[in-house]
Amino acid sequence: MTARTRRIPRLSGDAVAECLYAAMAAPSIHNTQPWFFRVRGREVEVWTDPERQLALLDPTGRQMFLSVGAAVFNLRLALLAHGRIPVLRLLPEPGRRDLAARIQAGPTTAPSPTAAALAAAITRRHTNRHPFRPTAVPWPVLDELVGAAAAEGARLTVADPIVRDAILSLTRTADGVFGQSDAYRFELAAWTGGRPGRRDGVPAYAYPPRDPSGRLPLRHFGPSTESATFERRPTLVRLTTRGDTPYDWMRAGQALQRVLLTATARHLAASPVNQALEVASLRRLVSSQGYAQMVLRIGYGTPSRATPRRSLFDVLDGGANGASGGGACVAGGRVSPRTPLSVGGAAAADVVHRAGGEAHPV
Repeated sequence: MTARTRRIPRLSGDAVAECLYAAMAAPSIHNTQPWFFRVRGREVEVWTDPERQLALLDPTGRQMFLSVGAAVFNLRLALLAHGRIPVLRLLPEPGRRDLAARIQAGPTTAPSPTAAALAAAITRRHTNRHPFRPTAVPWPVLDELVGAAAAEGARLTVADPIVRDAILSLTRTADGVFGQSDAYRFELAAWTGGRPGRRDGVPAYAYPPRDPSGRLPLRHFGPSTESATFERRPTLVRLTTRGDTPYDWMRAGQALQRVLLTATARHLAASPVNQALEVASLRRLVSSQGYAQMVLRIGYGTPSRATPRRSLFDVLDGGANGASGGGACVAGGRVSPRTPLSVGGAAAADVVHRAGGEAHPV
């Protein structure tokens, strides 16, 4: 008697669209949204979009891969929220670094409470560059953020006062370097301001207010009409990886997003303090026991607005990207139900994560 193979059900077009919208909600450097997706039967391919890579700030593509990794995590999490075990392969084709990931939806499963809480935080998470309240972040919450990074193969450390002040000093040094660069100002201007109807970049309402004390060196995207007093002792956390390859950057991006969603679920706000990592000599000074990939300021903030996102049509191959041959069908801005899908990735502790061909729990 032969054993029957259980057929994995397909996702509906509406479920596919919801998963892609979740991926698109990920953070990205200057809100460049450097990704696009191909839906092929039971698989989603996630591609980098090199045309959206920042030539000056990100010549190696490190921050582009971090951004795409964050989108991959959201896609994994959304699939899990739809009751599917996601299976992920990072950089699946040697020599094709623009193909960042392939994700397939595995068997049905019930998402854990952790996965449900993180998925619910996707639409609430956004960068907050406004002052935070002086309330200290409790250590149990910080420990939870550390655990979130570790679950994705990265290391998160909370900067003590000496390290915090050193990082802020290096950040001011980086700002001085960029302030003397016409190329930096030109690149920044291309992604800021927000023309009417624009769905990428950093709009003026997302700029940080001016800090007359100069205490906190957040990135200045352009002139601000507001001024405010920032916290005297900001909480900084540093995300590091053992390696510094595109694979490590993709893992770091997923760890970053898991940290950010965990913070959001715990009513915390976050913003990057990343300028020192964009100058090679300064990045080495920020790094400790590995390679620094991100510095975040976290705390309890006041409400702020999210930055815009491009349409689903814009990020689907076969749409604005102009490629053909097996891309998803789009009708009325939604994935057509004629394009069922299985996707993958991991999200919470009960999910299977596949990387380098070997599955293991995360």
